Amino acid sequence: MPPRLGGRPAQVLAHPARFALQVLKGFRANQGLLLAGAVAYYALLSIVPLLILTVIALSHVVDQVELLQTVRRYLEWLVPGQSGAITAELANFMAHREVLGWVLLVSMLFFSSLAFTVLENAMSVIFHHRVLVRRRHFLVSAIIPYGYILSLGLGLLLVTLVAGSLQAMGEREVAFLRHRWSLDGVSGLLLYGLGLVGEVFVLTSVYLVMPVGRPSLWHALFGAATAALLWEVSRHGLLWYFSTLSQIGTVYGSLTTAIAVLLSLELGATLLLLGAQVISEYERLSSAHPAPAAQPFSTGPG
Repeated sequence: MPPRLGGRPAQVLAHPARFALQVLKGFRANQGLLLAGAVAYYALLSIVPLLILTVIALSHVVDQVELLQTVRRYLEWLVPGQSGAITAELANFMAHREVLGWVLLVSMLFFSSLAFTVLENAMSVIFHHRVLVRRRHFLVSAIIPYGYILSLGLGLLLVTLVAGSLQAMGEREVAFLRHRWSLDGVSGLLLYGLGLVGEVFVLTSVYLVMPVGRPSLWHALFGAATAALLWEVSRHGLLWYFSTLSQIGTVYGSLTTAIAVLLSLELGATLLLLGAQVISEYERLSSAHPAPAAQPFSTGPG
């Protein structure tokens, strides 16, 4: 059952501005932007090998063209406006997959796990009050990235199958009293809803698995809903910026795609860690023995 509206929920609803300010102060004290930069950089290194491994594995059970279409559609949620370039590189690699040897396979497995490892370390900083009480065994930390890779692959398979059915529905019509209505709009709405639900689900799983300890599912959903809402606003803002105001192609030339992807990943990582900070600050409210507030990192002498 969901928690009753009292205690911490009542405090947040009674003073939302105070809670938001507390979250921003904690995020700044934890050097959130610096952590997000590290996560974004390693995500940039991880995204292509991770997608290559996933597409190669799933292409044995799903049509490759349909799979790449699904990847392109939902990459727009992660790297707005740049999914076409990444998908083109995936298709090019798939056309020459015979070059994949054991050395390259092991290298891709290693690089595809880097982002998850760095994300776990960033979460440890934000949830420092948990780390003081309980530490995670290093073998668990080593297994988590590959467990996530497997889970994302299975999730992509499920999404591909469902998206294919929704697209097929969009090609049909409903006839009633000599009128016909296309289901294309309904199909598009359901595809968007599928992506949004998948986004919240992935964020919730990150907040449940990556930090040390076992947080409440409702806390994880709270942080996931916050991050998803902020990302949806930011994602549409990025699409508008890249299509209207951006001169990034003029400035960076052939590096345009990499810079644009890194910018999107930086913003996404910032909001991901900000959602974690929301959970962290929420856990500090109305505790019998509240954890001390995050102290700013210092590079000077102690």
